[in-house]
Amino acid sequence: MSQATLAFIGAGNMSGAIMGGLVANGYPSDFILASGRTPAKLLNLKDALGIRVATSNVEAVREAQVVVLGVKPQVLETVCRELAGQLDHKPLIISVAAGIGVDTIGEWLDEELPIVRCMPNTPSSLGVGASGLFANEYTSDLHRVLAEKIMNAIGITTWVADEDLINAVTAVSGSGPAYYFMFMEAMAKAGEALGLSAEQSLTLTVQTALGAARMAKESGLAPDELKRRVMSPKGTTERAVLTFEQGGLHELTLSAMTACADRGRELAAELSTPAVANEDSHE
Repeated sequence: MSQATLAFIGAGNMSGAIMGGLVANGYPSDFILASGRTPAKLLNLKDALGIRVATSNVEAVREAQVVVLGVKPQVLETVCRELAGQLDHKPLIISVAAGIGVDTIGEWLDEELPIVRCMPNTPSSLGVGASGLFANEYTSDLHRVLAEKIMNAIGITTWVADEDLINAVTAVSGSGPAYYFMFMEAMAKAGEALGLSAEQSLTLTVQTALGAARMAKESGLAPDELKRRVMSPKGTTERAVLTFEQGGLHELTLSAMTACADRGRELAAELSTPAVANEDSHE
């Protein structure tokens, strides 16, 4: 791991988060190289992290044992076709581009390469992300360990055995932060309606969310048991929880997340069509 050269194609927010997490966890910055179309962004990363940079994707992957595809899904085909023929040394490919399957990436790269598809989420930028991983048939156990260590630099990882389950990962953790933000928004507004100031209500809401998440992570107890321990028979919490249940919270959540997963499948079909000419091929 300490000697693998990592090439990041695209120097956007997610690539920057992964590189930052790796360096913070002791990965030698000399073995990290990023390519992108914006010199200023590359120089900022070089100064902040001590990594190497390049403006040529082909140059970046030439000696890399791992290539992280961190470009937008809409331009991934253009980038892959640019790299086709440049990967005879069979590096591990890690894609964080949403919606593009491993078979499609392999076809665009025109190689039988180990490919890991990854679905991270936005809290990854703070090092508390959650990523789902899927590997193709050319990916060895060593490749899996390497991919996991790289993505663990920004949070936790879990492997899925069926690529379609990446859509379930998207519905749970990929899009999940937005659900929590939406519920926090609703709670804060309800607190205001009950008489608290906007600042008071938001502060209490955010801290409560943080505390509940820590309890769920650190207690070892299931969420339903944690919920039960907050509730007292015929008490205030029980009244609120019953109101949520009568309003169909569980059914609505399942419906929303199913719609999210279905849309993921639709986007995968759309994004597998030929790339549009003259698209930006770096970020």
